[in-house]
Amino acid sequence: MSEPPSLTGTSKRPAWLDPAQVSVARSLTLMGVGAVVGLIVAGYALFTAKGTSTLAVPPEDVALVNQQPVSRSDFLINVQNRFSVPASQATPAQRRQVLNDMIREELFVQRGKELDVASVDPDVRSAMVSSVEAQVAANVLTEAPNDAKLHAYYDAHRATYSSEGMMTVRDLVFPAAAAPDLATSIKARAPLDALIARFHGKDSGRVNGEEFYFAAKIHLGAPLYDRAVQLADGQVSEPIAQPDGVHILAMIKNTPPVPLDFAKAYNQVLSDYRRDAVQRTQVADAQFLRKRANIQIAPDFSQ
Repeated sequence: MSEPPSLTGTSKRPAWLDPAQVSVARSLTLMGVGAVVGLIVAGYALFTAKGTSTLAVPPEDVALVNQQPVSRSDFLINVQNRFSVPASQATPAQRRQVLNDMIREELFVQRGKELDVASVDPDVRSAMVSSVEAQVAANVLTEAPNDAKLHAYYDAHRATYSSEGMMTVRDLVFPAAAAPDLATSIKARAPLDALIARFHGKDSGRVNGEEFYFAAKIHLGAPLYDRAVQLADGQVSEPIAQPDGVHILAMIKNTPPVPLDFAKAYNQVLSDYRRDAVQRTQVADAQFLRKRANIQIAPDFSQ
């Protein structure tokens, strides 16, 4: 067995360790090749990294417009909606038309951002506000509140949940001068037709047949409606002064609202609960945004 070379002896070193045997040209060539390979690897990583410019359209998109994607799924939906055929059955001309329109839309959206259209166009500003409000409300609308929460809300707003009241009432109008004698005749329970004939009364035309309470209130006006809901079937009101004369109300049928129990009111309670929760959330969000914003108000509007 041969002995290993001595580290201190005079044994001959390998050629690749001998400075006299190293090829300068070969070394420079290898260094150059290494540098080129490094640049290629770095360039590939740079141009394929997320968010960087690329010449290749990702498979989930149909185009890139200034590196902004035009979604393939949106393209397929637009073709279907416009031509009522699947994209696979659309003609090349139809596909090009939809794609060109989507590219045009993206170009105009990008230009709008450059011009800051959102800050000056009322419709765009309104759409953005609505979009943020909808986003804020999304969590509330998807929440499924339990029955305990809904029952507590129902108890706190019990007067809101009832059936619709209905009434059939005649609204008769008389000359203002007839008011004293008309009042006496009503107290004496004179027949309605006799009152109309004697004091030249007529239907006002404000109400017509059976109406919901809310409709009767609109048609009669608050003063007459407030008196009408107090009348029972067959009752006649005292004369009520109005700008067009003296009115009396003859109630034919009055069906007051009936309170609804929790089970029957459930859908309305759920809708109202979510509405109020959305409103509270949006108010809180607006307060948060205002709190963290730097808002300066002109001196003449600060009071």
